[in-house]
Amino acid sequence: MSKILVVDDEKDIVELVGLHLQREGHEVVSVDNGLAVLPTAVRHAPDLIVLDIMLPGLDGVQVHRRLRADTRTRHIPVIMLTARSQVNDRITGLESGADDYLTKPFSPRELMLRIGAILRRSQKVVMLSQQRVGDFVLDRNSMSLTVKGRLIELTITELKLITTLMSNPDVIHSRSELLTAVWGYADDTQSRTLDTHIKRLRDKLGDHGVHVGTLRRQGYLFRTKVGEPQEA
Repeated sequence: MSKILVVDDEKDIVELVGLHLQREGHEVVSVDNGLAVLPTAVRHAPDLIVLDIMLPGLDGVQVHRRLRADTRTRHIPVIMLTARSQVNDRITGLESGADDYLTKPFSPRELMLRIGAILRRSQKVVMLSQQRVGDFVLDRNSMSLTVKGRLIELTITELKLITTLMSNPDVIHSRSELLTAVWGYADDTQSRTLDTHIKRLRDKLGDHGVHVGTLRRQGYLFRTKVGEPQEA
């Protein structure tokens, strides 16, 4: 059983999501105001947060930035659930560090599948043994990545993504492979989600982001050697 924090100011949505989560055996905590999310997350330590964007007090993007800035909550996976369906809204949510994004109206079953995939992903990351590829070191105990001794702050999804790439360095991973390995399902509509996470991962790696390579129309790979031309 996992503990899920549901953040939405629509009572019907909270009740619907809560009902399905409880049927799956999860414990549910809910709040309806953006200002209450961080203190609630600190107090209850949920395994995952379902976060609406349109909230009173603070909107979901601001809330998510606060969660990521706090060492007590930055590791908690977040699914953004919102009525906004425009591409720019989706990208804004993902670039703020969200692990997944679902628009209203939504299928409760799809939400449960996505929550299950993220929870399994979190558990799998914990089980990973220490892995070293060049200057990159993944540590299972601290669930962290260091590059040349410098700690890189990553979300669960980013950590799983770099772990999947590093598990077979210099091997091309197709979009479908990565979506299945990291998100638990391969859906063409999620391709932009993958691109956004790759971009964010490279940004966090700074100069070492060149190790995450792209081969157009083929996929992504972790390059052990850099310097050779890379495709956009």
